[in-house]
Amino acid sequence: MEEVFYQYNPWWEETFGLKNVVARDLYLRRLTECVKNKKILFLTGLRRAGKTTLIKLLIDGLLKRKIDPVKIFYVSLDDYFLRDKTILETIDDYRKLHKLKREEKIYVFLDEITYAKDYSQQLKNIYDSQNVKVVASSSSSLLLDDGKSFLTGRSQTVIVNPLDFREYLTFKDVRIKKRDAHLLEPYFRSYMKDGGLPENVLNPSREYLVDLVDSIIQKDITAFFLLKDHRLLKDYFTLLMERSGKRLSLNKIGNILKISPDTSRRYMHYFEMVYLVHLLPRWGSTNERILSPKKIYASDLGIKHLFVGDRDLGSYFENYIYLLLKDKKELYYLYEDAIELDFYTKDKILIESKYNSGLNEKQKRLFEDYPASRKLIIDNVRKLEDLYTI
Repeated sequence: MEEVFYQYNPWWEETFGLKNVVARDLYLRRLTECVKNKKILFLTGLRRAGKTTLIKLLIDGLLKRKIDPVKIFYVSLDDYFLRDKTILETIDDYRKLHKLKREEKIYVFLDEITYAKDYSQQLKNIYDSQNVKVVASSSSSLLLDDGKSFLTGRSQTVIVNPLDFREYLTFKDVRIKKRDAHLLEPYFRSYMKDGGLPENVLNPSREYLVDLVDSIIQKDITAFFLLKDHRLLKDYFTLLMERSGKRLSLNKIGNILKISPDTSRRYMHYFEMVYLVHLLPRWGSTNERILSPKKIYASDLGIKHLFVGDRDLGSYFENYIYLLLKDKKELYYLYEDAIELDFYTKDKILIESKYNSGLNEKQKRLFEDYPASRKLIIDNVRKLEDLYTI
C-alpha cells in the first residue's frame, strides 16, 4: 500500500509541477476559495470534463502556499488495490505512514468517491472527528445525491462542465480581436465538432469520444446497474442524440427498441445521472411542467456530433445556448398554442435561438406578445456575448 500511495502522491518525494495544463480560471478561483473552509467539497460532472485536473491544480496551489507536502493526500477510489479498504482505513494508513497526529490538519483528495461503500457515513465521521479538509469527485449525480443526506450542512457541490466556447478558444491558444470578428463563425463550427472536453479539444479524435461514451455506458451504467445488453444502451443513446434539441417521447423510443415505457424512463434517468444528457421542462403550471414532454440536450457538442454529424447546425447552436444558461438561470422552454420558443427563465427572460435564420410568423407573434422582462434573439455567434449579461 505504501508504494501505491507514493505513486499517487509524487510531491512527497520530488518537486511537483503540472505540464501542458491550461487552467480553467473561473473554476479554479471558485474552488480555491472553497478549499479554505472546512466543508467537504464535491466535484461532479461528465467524465473527462476536467475534475481530476482541477484537483491536481488545487494541490499545486496548496504546495505553492508552502503547505507541507506530506499533509496533502490524493487517491482514486476506483483503484483495484483500494477496493477492500474503507475510506477511514485508507486515511488511517496514510496518517500512520507519515506519523501524523489526529489534530494535525491534512488535505485529502478522493477521486471517484462513490466507489467506496457507505462513503457518506464515513465522510461524516471524518468531518466530525478529524482535522481534515476533504475534496471528493464523482461522475454520477445519482450516487452522489443518494449519499449526501448524511452530510447536510457539511458539504458543498460544484458541477464541472465541458469547456464553453470562450474556454475552447483559450485552450486552442486563439485570441480573436474585434477587427477579426468574422473568424468567430469558423471557430464555432470547429467547436461544434470538437466539443468541450479538454483532452479532445487539445487533440481532437473521434476514437477518443467513442471510447469515452462506451466507457461511461459500460462502466457507469451497464456494470453498475447489472444490465445485460450494452448494445441496447448504445442504441438508446444514439436515439437520444438524434433527438437532442427536440421534445422527447420516451414511449416512442421504447417502441422503437421494443422495451417497456418503464424501462425507457429508467434508461433515460441513467443517462441523465452520468451527465451525458440534460432535460429541459416546459414553462407553465405544475401539471404542465410534470406531464409535458421535456426537451433533451447533449452535455457536449462533440459527443452529439459523433452521432449526428453535420446535420441541423441550428440544433447545435440551440444546444450550446442551453449549456451556457443552465447553471445561470432556472430555465424552461415555452409552448403555447402548438408554437414553441426555445428558452424562458423564471425571472421572465425570453430567448430564441435562430442560427443564421429568423422566426416564422407564428413564432414572431408569440415572441412579441408574450410577457417578458427582456427578449433576446440569438441568431449568430457574435450575439452569444449577450448571454453573459443576463
